[in-house]
Amino acid sequence: MDINTIFNTCFIGTEIMSLAYYSHLVPVFFIALLATLVFLKADRNIFSKTFLAFSFVFSLWLIGDLITWVSNDYYLIYATWSLLVYIEIVFYVIGFYFATVFVRRTDIPLLSRFLFFVVTLVPFFITIFQKSVEGFNHPVCEAFNNGFLDEYKLYLEILIVAVIFVYTLFPFFEKKIFHNKKSYFTMLGSLFLFLSIFGVTEYLASVTGNYEINLYALFVIPIFLVAMTYSIFSLDVFNVKLVSTYVLVFGFLILTASQLFFVTDSTNRLLTFLTLALSLVFSLLLLKNLHKEAKQRIYIAKLNTELQNLIQQRENLVHLVTHKVKGSFTRSKYIFAGILDGTFGDVNEEVKKRAEQGLESDNMGIETVDLVLNVANMQKGIVKYEMKIFDLKGLVEKTISEKRVSAEAKGLKLETEIGGDTYNVLGDVFWLKEVLNNLVENSIKYTREGKITVGLSKHEKKILFYVKDTGVGVSEEDKKNLFTEGGRGKDSVKVNVDSTGYGLYSVKLIVEAHKGKVWMEPNKDGPGSTFFVELDAQ
Repeated sequence: MDINTIFNTCFIGTEIMSLAYYSHLVPVFFIALLATLVFLKADRNIFSKTFLAFSFVFSLWLIGDLITWVSNDYYLIYATWSLLVYIEIVFYVIGFYFATVFVRRTDIPLLSRFLFFVVTLVPFFITIFQKSVEGFNHPVCEAFNNGFLDEYKLYLEILIVAVIFVYTLFPFFEKKIFHNKKSYFTMLGSLFLFLSIFGVTEYLASVTGNYEINLYALFVIPIFLVAMTYSIFSLDVFNVKLVSTYVLVFGFLILTASQLFFVTDSTNRLLTFLTLALSLVFSLLLLKNLHKEAKQRIYIAKLNTELQNLIQQRENLVHLVTHKVKGSFTRSKYIFAGILDGTFGDVNEEVKKRAEQGLESDNMGIETVDLVLNVANMQKGIVKYEMKIFDLKGLVEKTISEKRVSAEAKGLKLETEIGGDTYNVLGDVFWLKEVLNNLVENSIKYTREGKITVGLSKHEKKILFYVKDTGVGVSEEDKKNLFTEGGRGKDSVKVNVDSTGYGLYSVKLIVEAHKGKVWMEPNKDGPGSTFFVELDAQ
């Protein structure tokens, strides 16, 4: 008797065939639609690539498994059956890959990707050399799978599902996980249940010989696909537009509901109805969440536009005011300078004294204007740093020499703590000089009596510059305002009424541009505070 004639005696019946078609085609349709939307709308990032790969391989398995259910062609079934275990292992590995990059929010190292590939080589070679199927039980139309390959698949799937389960529990142990813990948990929880139910039913079917279990399980799997979709769009992993989501959800619901017109068995009708009801619940939650998110995004976009306009207006105003103010300071500066150098004739000592005060005030005003402009340019990234390696020790010694006169004029001691080591750093000499000047000047301004200590130290691959004073210190209330734009403490204003709050903020911007750190600590051995700047040693 011809082998295909024997296979015709294995006809599964209309009810089972209808169940097979719809249990396989519904997920295929859903995955194909979702994958198409991701491909057309999403960025070509690692998330979309791995999701597309997972969707494609799982769809291949569904189509292959459907062939083994509905075809009566022995050769086609045999060829397809021999590939199914390998395809199943591949989509489990890709699902694990997707979960891993989802948790990391970035791709995994090349070595890890190579290990993922190696895991699939064993089943690949067994399949290629036609060893995945050891025989065929023709009377019942059932293949005998390779025993080693079945065990390999079982243990690998258990390991993958276990690791994804651990990933799923991360929100319960980490304080901060991505943007939305609920969506994160739903995403990985759905993937965990998806692969778990699939693997368990596969195992039970092979053990009991009741392969209809697989068909009923496939009816449940779309529910988890809907939940995964909810999480994907809630977390905006693929940046897919809202309208695409509506098309996806309604397309899936319509396709699921259409099964009620073709399935006549009461059990299958009940399963279809339950699938539709649960899918509808998930879909309503998804659409409700997306509608709320869409309104929030519109509101945020509006606020962002208004903020950009305000920022632009602020920048225009700052440049206009600073230009006018600086021009006024410059003109009066030249007038005071002319009085002092005799341009306007001889003047008495009282006039000269007032002219000197005016000149000093104008210079301070010009420095303030330049400081505000510099901060604005740093914020916009306009400032270009000419980075080169130099010895910071020389720059510190030059700064100390320049500031010693003003310190001693106030009766302050200016001491140094600099070792004989080299202190090479990579940086812009001009801007780092501004940092040193600002910190030393601040200590002189806010110290009424005592001393100021300027130091340099080297610890492994870090260089530490510090300025320690015996000044007014910084209160707990004022600490939060340090290094912020316009941040001025109450005590600092009492000592220096000309404080703008931009000095330390500019220091912070410059130091961070040099990949360093700046901070303040109160002195433990007396009044005052110490400011630190840490840079990488070269």
